Amino acid sequence: SAVATEEASEEKVFKDANGNVLTDGDSVTVIKDLKVKGASNPIKMGTKVKNIRLVDGDHDIDCKIDGFGPMKLKSEFVKKI
Repeated sequence: SAVATEEASEEKVFKDANGNVLTDGDSVTVIKDLKVKGASNPIKMGTKVKNIRLVDGDHDIDCKIDGFGPMKLKSEFVKKI
């Protein structure tokens, strides 16, 4: 049934660069400078990101970054605080 497969895909585990499991609402830190398309400055290493939301797709994390606004990040570039 379609419902069962949808539920199974929601069970995907998102892990940070150190292998810690991430959940919605976590705070994370960016572990390397990340270039942003269309922005003159990168997101600096050490930038704190609060209240992340996990999503499926090529980028795992939806978030808002101060000074940048809404962003999508990959979980391998962050670590849990």
